[in-house]
Amino acid sequence: MKNSMMRTLLMLLLALFITAFTAGCNTMEGMGDDIEDAGDEVEEAADDAAD
Repeated sequence: MKNSMMRTLLMLLLALFITAFTAGCNTMEGMGDDIEDAGDEVEEAADDAAD
């Protein structure tokens, strides 16, 4: 019984870790897109200022 409970707990923790990891990847990708967009805006403003 103890071995079965330990196995269930391990599987639950593994599932939670995988869920958190995949959610984090999506968040980081979105953050990267936002940073890239901000960089593009700064570049455009610098080009406008140079003209």
